[in-house]
Amino acid sequence: MKQTTSTIFLVLFSLLLILFISCIDAQSCNPSGKLRGRKPPPGQCVNDPDCCKEGAFYNIYTCSPRVTEQTKARMTINNFEDGGDGGGPSECDNKYHSNDTPIVALSTGWYNKGKRCFNFINIHYKGKTVKAKVVDECDSTMGCDDEHGFQPPCTNNVVDGSRAVWEALGVPKSDWGEAEVTWSDA
Repeated sequence: MKQTTSTIFLVLFSLLLILFISCIDAQSCNPSGKLRGRKPPPGQCVNDPDCCKEGAFYNIYTCSPRVTEQTKARMTINNFEDGGDGGGPSECDNKYHSNDTPIVALSTGWYNKGKRCFNFINIHYKGKTVKAKVVDECDSTMGCDDEHGFQPPCTNNVVDGSRAVWEALGVPKSDWGEAEVTWSDA
């Protein structure tokens, strides 16, 4: 009887530990707050109709989902050149970059305070893969201001790729803008 009680206790303890760890992982990247949208001044919206709406609330995040070998992400398109919709120069080196180069910006949590700067990631889409260099942050903590082109904050799961990334993955131009991808560190 004593051995059966010990076995039941160990099994229940193990299940509770697994449940606890799963809950921590699932809740580890909840919104860290909200940002209230401001109406952009006339002609200042970089990517209409995606500009912030006055009075709307947008989630902000200081984290991103855990990185795995197949991290799910929403890939968006970014213009990293001077005057492009990426806003100012890239966070990693304070420079603009050619859209002919496979480069990305990552959501704040994945960008990890610049620790992924100049590292490569592999992006997977419908059987194709491209290796791209991290050069920028897709800010998940700020937005709706001049510095961010009056765009809302990025969500916590964005890989923002250059034109070269989209072309290398063979995404039809009619689908450019947003695609479901997976990625991993290279």
